[in-house]
Amino acid sequence: MTKPSLLSRLLLIALFAMSTLGTSFAAEAQDVSKQAQAFIDQYTERFVDIYKLSAEASWASNTLIIDGVQVIDDLNQIAGEAFARHTGSVQVIEKTRYFLKHKDKLSDLQVKQLETILYNAGNNPQTVPDLVAKRITAETAQNTALFGFSFTIDGKEVSPNDIDRILTTSEKLDERLAAWNASKEVGKKLKTGLVDLVGLRNKTVQALDYDNYFDYQVSEYGMTRQEMMDMNVQFMKELRPLYRELHTWARYELAKQYGVKEVPDQLPAHWLPNRWGQDWADLVEVEGIDLDGVLEEKGAEWLVKQAERFYVSLGFDPLPETFYTKSSLYPLPLDAPYKKNTHASAWHMDLTNDVRSLMSVEPNSRWYETTHHELGHIYYYMAYTNKDVPPLLRGGANRGFHEAVGSLLGMASMQKPFLANLNLIDGNAKTDDVQILLKEALGMVVFIPFSAGTMTHFEHDMYAANLPADQYNQRWWDYVQKFQGIVPPEKRGEEFCDAATKTHINNDAAQYYDYAISYIVLHQLHAHIAKKILKQDPRATNYYGNKEVGAFINSILKTGAVVDWRKVMRDHLGEEISAKPMLDYFSPLMKYLKKENKGRKYTLADI
Repeated sequence: MTKPSLLSRLLLIALFAMSTLGTSFAAEAQDVSKQAQAFIDQYTERFVDIYKLSAEASWASNTLIIDGVQVIDDLNQIAGEAFARHTGSVQVIEKTRYFLKHKDKLSDLQVKQLETILYNAGNNPQTVPDLVAKRITAETAQNTALFGFSFTIDGKEVSPNDIDRILTTSEKLDERLAAWNASKEVGKKLKTGLVDLVGLRNKTVQALDYDNYFDYQVSEYGMTRQEMMDMNVQFMKELRPLYRELHTWARYELAKQYGVKEVPDQLPAHWLPNRWGQDWADLVEVEGIDLDGVLEEKGAEWLVKQAERFYVSLGFDPLPETFYTKSSLYPLPLDAPYKKNTHASAWHMDLTNDVRSLMSVEPNSRWYETTHHELGHIYYYMAYTNKDVPPLLRGGANRGFHEAVGSLLGMASMQKPFLANLNLIDGNAKTDDVQILLKEALGMVVFIPFSAGTMTHFEHDMYAANLPADQYNQRWWDYVQKFQGIVPPEKRGEEFCDAATKTHINNDAAQYYDYAISYIVLHQLHAHIAKKILKQDPRATNYYGNKEVGAFINSILKTGAVVDWRKVMRDHLGEEISAKPMLDYFSPLMKYLKKENKGRKYTLADI
């Protein structure tokens, strides 16, 4: 979409949104079930219209960030307020509560939609319209501050991809430290806005009787806050022995690599290849699997097209042409007069056929996997856009399921037989299977203490435990050390807000456990596919072209949020959520790590 046409579209958003001053519904029929259905139908029609316009405004605010230009933020505010007025309408809340008092007279599908309507209202209750408007303004401003920030190293502007490249490849500790420090500067600018948002988010949902924003987000799973925290702690406890081996291995290997004689008890943050220490996979290069050189020759566009070809090979439809014409898939040039959100994401713009992705694809292995992941979201959208799933329930079985599907297909795309099938590697090349497993564990196992531990516990404390703003940075690093065994290069005072440098803290708040859940679920799905369908070793599979695999995946995707996620697990996998398949997957690695770490000092405490 050209910039002039985009701005014209946003003008229409403003005109429509400003004309949306309230929500009204037709007179009630006598039968409660018919009343409820009429209400749901009218609510949905308006919801979809405003959802589309709000999505367009949000898309613009993430893809066209211009320093000093306020118009897009203003339009995003107008669209957001229109969406809030509808979803949080006092009349909507009252009617929904009324119908839910008569569940025994309604179908399960009606109840599910009504519960979704009430949940949506909790985020924007028009019982407190001024508060909702303030929150929308604050969230828009925070997003602009985050993605409009100019990162610099030694006075020279760099992109987030440049920072990641240094942390991934450089063996010079001073260069790594400069890049890591540069990545944290944005947190200073974001702290005040984050503090305000915590208060506004809490007060907003409290208007509809939720204790706090964290509890509100957890409630979508049908769980209490304590149940969610206990489940995440259990994930970490089950994986702790393996993570301890990985942590010990990394300390000694990195000390050797950087020429440091005294091995530190905890990992200095700038030693690691990821800004938050959530993924260490780049510490290992597997001989015989050198994707970067091959992918660089193929180019960034090939990565996206190849990811689509993979899904088509499983039996899914090709992407609509509008995916390519409306998405923002590649990095902007450094001299572009505007910026965009550099965090990869997938968008269901109209809850029907307008699907898009926001990425900054470069031809390397990281983006190869990411394209497969993001298209997993896109194909989830496409699968549950069908007559059996009402628009209000066009979401994942739970939020973690969406991530699980993306990560599952991303992981599948990186396994050796899959890569050999595409001639991206020599199928006869000798590779060390243990090193392949180590690389995977440094991505997946390492991620759990960050997601289930640091992020989930920090956000819990911000929203549910009233963490004072002058303790944000200290609490963040307390959790980073406790769960991840990582410390900052030097003491970080409260002038910093290192948590806020993570995108999700700002604009996808109190939901990061979704990602921990997704990694657990993806291993359950993968174990089923490998053992029951492919009859292959889970560590060496090739999904490509297998229609039975596609049919199994589609059977889960196509029901959207109509079926409770626990029932989806039981019906399709025959089990509850469990870390056991993940542990089984990495079990051969333990023997290797124990041998490598023999005689080394273990410093990671139990949880």
